[in-house]
Amino acid sequence: MAPRGSGSSEWTFLTNHAHVLLYLVRNPEARIRDIAQAVGITERAVQRIIAEMAEAGYLERRRQGRQNRYRIRTGLPLRHPVEQHRRVRDLIALIEEPAPGRRGSAAGPRAGAGVSRSASARKK
Repeated sequence: MAPRGSGSSEWTFLTNHAHVLLYLVRNPEARIRDIAQAVGITERAVQRIIAEMAEAGYLERRRQGRQNRYRIRTGLPLRHPVEQHRRVRDLIALIEEPAPGRRGSAAGPRAGAGVSRSASARKK
């Protein structure tokens, strides 16, 4: 956990939306319950976050039997004006650990993760 001084409030640099997104990068078939437990929020909050990200086009949900599979559209820009010059893939690369056998900073999501480049990103 992050260093904390005595009396400091508990906050993090990333939002719950970012935490859910990053969890889904690692676990594209995760259940709502598992996401909620990992992020430390309610299942209802996870459902709302997933719905918001899907409505905005950042996340695709596909039903596979009784389970959902999530796909992240990594070519889209981050939403806040301060970070709009960056793409979702940049956030993922910043946080994810390098793949085995790769050197340097974050190599991006692991092979097989539920990550997708947007159509606009593929054209570049």
